[in-house]
Amino acid sequence: MAALGGARRRSLLLLLLAGLIHSAAAIFVVKDANGTACIMANFSAAFTASYDTRSGPKNVTFDLPSNAAVLNSSSCGKEGASDPVLAIAFGRGHELTLNFTRNATRYSVRLMSFIYNLSDTQIFPNASSKDIKTVESATDIRADINKKYRCVSNNQIHMHNVTVTLHDATIQAYLANSSFSKEVLPVSSQIAVLFLKAEEVVPPSQWLTALLGAFSLPCPQRCGWILRETRCEQDGPFPTTAPPPPPHPSPSPTPESPSVYKYNVSGTNGTCLLASMGLQLNITYKKKDNTTVTRVLSINPNKTTAGGSCSPQLVTLELRSESVPLLAFQFGMNTSTSRYFLQGIQLNMTLPDARDPTFKAANNSLRALQATVGNSYKCNAEERVQVTEAFSVNIFKVWVQAFQVQGDKFGSVEECQLDENSMLIPIAVGGALAGLVLIVLIAYLIGRKRSHAGYQTI
Repeated sequence: MAALGGARRRSLLLLLLAGLIHSAAAIFVVKDANGTACIMANFSAAFTASYDTRSGPKNVTFDLPSNAAVLNSSSCGKEGASDPVLAIAFGRGHELTLNFTRNATRYSVRLMSFIYNLSDTQIFPNASSKDIKTVESATDIRADINKKYRCVSNNQIHMHNVTVTLHDATIQAYLANSSFSKEVLPVSSQIAVLFLKAEEVVPPSQWLTALLGAFSLPCPQRCGWILRETRCEQDGPFPTTAPPPPPHPSPSPTPESPSVYKYNVSGTNGTCLLASMGLQLNITYKKKDNTTVTRVLSINPNKTTAGGSCSPQLVTLELRSESVPLLAFQFGMNTSTSRYFLQGIQLNMTLPDARDPTFKAANNSLRALQATVGNSYKCNAEERVQVTEAFSVNIFKVWVQAFQVQGDKFGSVEECQLDENSMLIPIAVGGALAGLVLIVLIAYLIGRKRSHAGYQTI
């Protein structure tokens, strides 16, 4: 009976541990003609769109509904001819499409596009147009071949006047076994050893010491269960099992995080913009030998002059340096909602090694860094704003306020979603660990009680 009770305790603890690692959810699947899955995706999505009404611009936010379905236009692709595509339809003619591509070691969502129908009055009430619009953007969704892409944090993809936010995403293309890559449990760690011996009576001090010791082990002993997935940058740094790079040629040095600097723009009525942030530019272009490269350039505030202009509906910050003749940020205001936002970014610069040395990029339909007029927007996490397919901006530790700035000081803070999510992760992990220790202690007390049940006092 003691062995049976120990086995039950072991099964219960293993199930509880598995519950901490996984949660069930609906999955979008694309299959080939033989019924073999080639793409699987599991995520929730929120859409923020700006559209015109007869009374002016309006912002609307809506979620990907539970009845969204995979379209027949989805495809596994053909090697050398076409790439896999996942197309998801919902509502009255709305369609979210993920276009995949791969090389020898990695695959990625090369392009995300969104088709939306302004005649859908439930989502776009009082729209001045009934047109069907299409927006698209490159993404940073990528993973190693035979590994799934995993991102618990919010991942925002900016597509002109639409922002798609993916949350708790698991995505994998080019599937090898018609299912997500399986996680590997940490069988070499002390946790697994304890579960395998759960029927033995172990003093609580040994359980607690072993558990805490297991969580302090280096990967992969402690982190074996994430070796079959590639985590997104938003979730934080994670260990890799890639072999060290060859000594020749030497890898390019990783760009340092840019310096954070405080900028301000003033007009006849005083300060209209305060901004504290570090800026890093990502520029993709073709070199003279026709190879494609991505150049990462950090803005050095000590070698940059700042200026700009103020108007009732538009605030502009202009940064100029020897290497970047013009980098402009435009902030607009939605008077109906009393909210301001980064609506435009413009870049003019010269790339001496490019096939076309003059590089220009602009987008005046962004919806980033949003906050209520009179308040400031703050985000300690790194935010990436996709301006065009060839140009994006990484913004570090941003704190910004446009239009109504009182006394050259930031107003009440509105935290970004990324910072709020980053606080949930340690709380969840701490709660899970505390619950696990409590379960182990209860299991020990039950086991100790049963171990004495067959004896009587003489």
